[in-house]
Order: sequence, then C-alpha cells, then structure tokens
Amino acid sequence: MFKFRALATALALASSVSVAWALETLPTEAPAPADNPTSEAKVELGKMLYHDPRLSSTGTVSCASCHNTMLGGEDNRPNSMGVNGQTGGRSAPTVWNSAFNKVQFWDGRAASLEDQAAGPVTNPIEMGMKSWDDVVARLKTIEGYQKAFDEAFPGGEISKDTATKAIAAYERTLITPNSAYDKYVGGDQSALTEQQVRGLNKAAELGCTSCHSGPAFNGGGSFQKFPVFENGYFEAQYHFSKDKGVAEVSKNPADEHLFKVPTLRNVALTAPYFHNGSVKSLDQAVKVMAKLQLNKDLERKDIEDIVAFLNALTGEFPKQTMPRLPGTPGKSFN
Repeated sequence: MFKFRALATALALASSVSVAWALETLPTEAPAPADNPTSEAKVELGKMLYHDPRLSSTGTVSCASCHNTMLGGEDNRPNSMGVNGQTGGRSAPTVWNSAFNKVQFWDGRAASLEDQAAGPVTNPIEMGMKSWDDVVARLKTIEGYQKAFDEAFPGGEISKDTATKAIAAYERTLITPNSAYDKYVGGDQSALTEQQVRGLNKAAELGCTSCHSGPAFNGGGSFQKFPVFENGYFEAQYHFSKDKGVAEVSKNPADEHLFKVPTLRNVALTAPYFHNGSVKSLDQAVKVMAKLQLNKDLERKDIEDIVAFLNALTGEFPKQTMPRLPGTPGKSFN
C-alpha cells in the first residue's frame, strides 16, 4: 500500500519529475527481529558496547572507530585502521540506515546486524580479540556491565549473543529521515532545487535507480557486478577488480566481482567511494559509475545535476549522546 501511495505522489509531482518511478520516503523506525525486540535498556547497553574500545585486543579500537556516528557513519578513510595500525582491503560502509540492509558487509556475509556485530571483534586486523569467550570474560571483569546486561536482558547473562543483540538494537536507532528528497516526496515541491530535480530525473533516466532502488536506495539487499564494463584506464587508476567480492567468501567463480548494492543515503558524507575507497570525490564516483556500469560518458552538467540530487539524500541525524562507560578503577587490560 505504501508503494502505491508513493507512486501516486510521484505522479502528482509529474510536472517537476519527468520520469515516474516509485519514490519512497525513508521509514523513521526499523523493524526488529522477533528474537531481539528493541528496548531502551538494550539500546543504551548497545551504545556502550559500540563505543567501548576494550572490546579490542589493544583497547584502542571500537565499533565507532570505523563507523563514526559523529560523521557519516564511517571513517572517511580508503581502508579502515584496526589494532596495531593494521588496515584492511575495504572501505567501511556507513552504519547510518544499515538497519534497512537485508545483508551486511560488502560481500553480504552477515545476514543480520546481530551477525555483523560479531565479526569485527574477532577479526585479527580489525579489533583483534582471539575469541568471543575472551571478550565475554573481559566484560565480566568490568564492574558496571553486569547491571547494564541485567537491565537489558532480564534473566540473561553476559554472552556473545546478548552483546551482539544489544549492539544491533542500538544500530537500529541510527536512521536519518526527513532529507530534502523525503520532504519532496512527501509533497513539498520546494524541498528540491531545480538542479536537484534534474539530477533525480537524470538518475532515473540512466537507470541508476534500477539497482539503487527502495527507500534506502540500496537495492533491497541485491548484489550487482562491479565493474560491468571493462575499462583499462579506470582499472589502472583504481584497481577495482583486485577484490573478488562475494567470491572471496563463497569461493565460487560465478560470484566474482559481485558486491552488495550500497545505500545512497547520506552518500555526500561518506567519501572516499566504492568497496576499496579508491575514488576521493562524489562527482568522480558518478562519472566512474556511469562508465563502468552503464557504459555512458556523462556531460559535466549531468554529473553536477546528479551530485546535487545525491546531496538531497542527506537526512536529519538523531542527536547522539556519548555513553559513560563503566570503569576499571586501579587496573587496565594492557
């Protein structure tokens, strides 16, 4: 029903938008799985864990280190830095609106936010803990966490399961609605500039929205090959094809260079771009996408219009207050 209402709105705006497609506003709440209903106590615990660097082997890296909620939800680095100064091979995806991803990570190897929260903690390059048993043992020695876990999970205990559920519950609150685009779709024709409307039209005309579809512009959890068209010039510059994408996990040659379609929400804030963070600016990213995915050379004016439209996808960020983490008076872990 919502999609029909959105389409009706799109048609009502046809005097401005020449290409009719299902324009959808971003929901203000994300659905929670049945086994992890959201609660205030759970979100507060998740916020603590998300910002606590003691979940890393060196005590220096937290989830927030690579997915900064004070910025665009990532770290604006080509490759994120983990423990002992190590860097991985991929750019950190934004945590904002990640609740609307059907799968997580560039290769989709996590089916949920709960699964995703478990991975980096024991990744040797990222947070470097040897096992979740070690993580749980450490959390149990920090006075104050037991009370927070009891409040979030009555009758439960500190465990990998409860810790990752709490982090996921917090991440489901990280939603950025009410962008200029959302206001426009809601009926405010003054919310977008003429240039942004041209950019919206051009993106739809080119076919960008066939992959970046849905309210989060993330394709509803689909995977797409990147690059589709070979281009020696761009490959020499950006080395996109070095990463095999989904095939790195599946080991299936048919999955080579498949990647989860990333959200375009707040994309203006998440440079550098692509899975390896190799493209520094949004206008260049638009140019590269047009050539490698659509085999089109865009005029400068069209690129500028599309970039203007993409800026209209920057939403309103909920106020973030930093948690007070439980201390370890008189001792440290390192």
